[in-house]
Amino acid sequence: MTAIKHALQRDIFTPNDERLLSIVNVCKAGKKKKNCFLCATVTTERPVQVRVVKVKKSDKGDFYKRQMAWELRDLAEVDAKDASKENPEFDLHFEKVYRWVASSTAEKNSFISCIWKLNQRYLRKKVEFVNVSSQLLEELPKAEESVPSGESQSVAGGDEDALDDYQELNAREEQDIEGMMEVCEYAISNAEAFAEKLSRELQVLDGANIQSIMASEKQVNILMQLLDEALSEEMLQSVKEQMDQISQSNRLIQISNTNNGKLLDEIQFLVNYMDLSKGHIRALQDGDLSSPKGIEACINASEALLQCMNVALRPGHEKLMAVKQQQHLFTELRDTFARRLTNHLNNVFVHQLILYYLSGHDQSSTLSQHTAELTLPKHSPLHRDLLRYAKLMEWLKNTQREKYDGLSRTYVDYMTRLYEREIKDFFEVAKIKMAGTTKEGKGNKFATLPRKESALKQETESLHGSSGKLTGSTSSLNKLTVQGSSSRRSQSSSLLDMGNMSASDLDVADRTKFDKIFEQVLSELEPLCLAEQDFISKFFKLQQHPTLGEVESDGGVPSRQPPPGEHRHSMKDMVRLMMNKIFQSIETELNSLIALGDKIDSFHSLYMLVKMSHHVWTAQNVDPASYLSTTLGNVLVTVKRNFDKCISGQIRQMEEVKISKKSKVGILPFVTGFEEFAELAETIFRNAERRGDLDKAYVKLIRAVFMNVEKVANESQKTPRDVVMMENFHHIFSTQSRLKISCLETERREAKHKYTDHLQSYVINSLGQPLEKLNHFFEGVEARVAQGVREEEVSYQLAFNKQELRKVIKEYPGKEVKKGLDNLYKKVDKHLCEEESLLQVVWHSMQDEFIRQYKHFEGLIGRCYPGSGITMEFTIGDMLEYFSSIAQSH
Repeated sequence: MTAIKHALQRDIFTPNDERLLSIVNVCKAGKKKKNCFLCATVTTERPVQVRVVKVKKSDKGDFYKRQMAWELRDLAEVDAKDASKENPEFDLHFEKVYRWVASSTAEKNSFISCIWKLNQRYLRKKVEFVNVSSQLLEELPKAEESVPSGESQSVAGGDEDALDDYQELNAREEQDIEGMMEVCEYAISNAEAFAEKLSRELQVLDGANIQSIMASEKQVNILMQLLDEALSEEMLQSVKEQMDQISQSNRLIQISNTNNGKLLDEIQFLVNYMDLSKGHIRALQDGDLSSPKGIEACINASEALLQCMNVALRPGHEKLMAVKQQQHLFTELRDTFARRLTNHLNNVFVHQLILYYLSGHDQSSTLSQHTAELTLPKHSPLHRDLLRYAKLMEWLKNTQREKYDGLSRTYVDYMTRLYEREIKDFFEVAKIKMAGTTKEGKGNKFATLPRKESALKQETESLHGSSGKLTGSTSSLNKLTVQGSSSRRSQSSSLLDMGNMSASDLDVADRTKFDKIFEQVLSELEPLCLAEQDFISKFFKLQQHPTLGEVESDGGVPSRQPPPGEHRHSMKDMVRLMMNKIFQSIETELNSLIALGDKIDSFHSLYMLVKMSHHVWTAQNVDPASYLSTTLGNVLVTVKRNFDKCISGQIRQMEEVKISKKSKVGILPFVTGFEEFAELAETIFRNAERRGDLDKAYVKLIRAVFMNVEKVANESQKTPRDVVMMENFHHIFSTQSRLKISCLETERREAKHKYTDHLQSYVINSLGQPLEKLNHFFEGVEARVAQGVREEEVSYQLAFNKQELRKVIKEYPGKEVKKGLDNLYKKVDKHLCEEESLLQVVWHSMQDEFIRQYKHFEGLIGRCYPGSGITMEFTIGDMLEYFSSIAQSH
């Protein structure tokens, strides 16, 4: 039973910081005999937890395993079945009743006695003991005899009391112990056998002590008789000497007994906590690091070794030769296994990368093999194979930091070369596809750009650089367009270009294809970076929490744990440094790709801004400090700069626009360009995170449009200023009303106001005074009235009498009026452009203005020439018919 108890303490309870106090071999009552052990344990840490643990052998029978545990505070009753007769059966009442049969009554009584003492010492709620002999519970010394040496101390007084009773050996005792260990040659090599021998001798000493006490009692009786005789014979002095000898003998026996017990405790402690099994030693020295079973064995052995090296030795243990030898053995095993593990993982890195290249990703792969799909290779198989060694990497990190750092650098170097090759090929394919979106032709006929791989490769390589910038107005990027019989079209879009081209010329399909390519690039990079960062964190144990059990590389002394914040910060820094090294080419390649897209079409910056912003936002939600988030954030700055440059370029081109002096102006190209820009932008930025950037660009562009419309209107020679202003601001107002851009509501109202004002101004200026002489006549009438002449007395004025009025009216018969209106219609038609369709609006406004003048003349005749019967040669009805017939005839 002692060997079993030692094995259970070492393999099961010591790793859980528990001390085994009592054990009983039992089987369940009334069932097929399946033996197991019930163990009474206490924890070594405060507050003390007392448990009853069920332990059984594994199915293979080569080791014990912990099956179930109950807290002693949950125990309600212990039923020993019979207090007067020997009976191996007993019941434990937890939440349910467990019925047991012990292998012997003595083991049962010893176990129940231990439970009683633990209950008395540690629990406020006392367990009820039924059918238990009162003698067994009350006589503490007898109960202690059933508990092996060292356990009774823990139950009675705890580890602290045992330490307080510690007595240092004197010189004579040290010589005795050394003599004893020299007699037993195996004391160092086989501590367990030595402990068992000491236990046997301790039992012999206990027996001798009892016999000595019993013999002393007989001698005392004899001495009492002799004392009676000595009273008369004066022999008291010899009696005193004999009593002193007996007392000295008893004291020496007690000291020897106590020291032997304490020595046994110390030896058991060292055996339990500094013993590494032969299986673990074999695994560390020769274990297979290739098979899953071998890796698991090496993991278990390395963890056991780490526990042995981290044992907190008691005072004086480090001076023992056996302890020094064990520590030396542990250090050699650690160094040997660290070398084996480092060499094996180095070989794994190289082997996996060689297999990866041989599987179709070697340098012989050409770009044409990847043009079908824009995808990046997945490394999940490599990660899956290496993650089997994650726990061993953690062990290496805690024990041999230099070798751990060396493996980290090796992995980073290999993966940097691998990813650099893959990412470069990936972006070459992306540039091929991106440049393939540029087409040229007339109408709806387009010709796909012809391209040779070598030529494109040379071209795209010119885009590489630390900043990813392209310089030079005669950039070789122009070679990507086709030289045809027609004139060459610029690759970069502008509001002027958009205003001068038809919908097919804008090639929306090309822009949509570019958007998909750019999104595919970001969608492939994102999981690649996240997967690699997750693997690095798991494999190299760089998760953001402190690593337990970390030790210095030169011994078994636990290292100082840094503050949690400092530890997490260093973990993040290590992951970031490794990711920056492995993916050092991503930011450069992205900037190069963005520069190419911007050169092909400056409006691509709108797509890139939306897509890049979304991916940055997604990455920051996952981990704001991740490599992906930081890199995409840096690239987003470049994209935003290109977007701002695009807007500034459009404004600059508006300012440089020139209008022909020989043709009418019509709708300006940058006005229609703004309309199509807004339509495109609204489609791209729908529900986008960077909507604010577009709103700011809208305001800049519309203010530039307003300013340059007025500039062109002032410079126009062929078309009246009011017509230029009226038509263009009408178009702007219509565009804003249709698109409903909330940030331009103020500009929409301003455009409507400008359109209305210039429409009215043009109507008044163009219509002028169609009845000129009549108009001059009534201006004179109004002047006289203004000078103080009463309206009814105006007819008495010589120049404004009724006869003069009839003479003027006769000069404007209906036929002449219609002829004048017809000429006016032709004049307006020449001024206005067809695409805005404002001719009928202007004509109807002129009709209203003419009727207003007619009614004004009629009112003056009625007030100044009352009762004269004088009327105009034509009526309002005649006027409406004139305007209608003229409009229909044209």
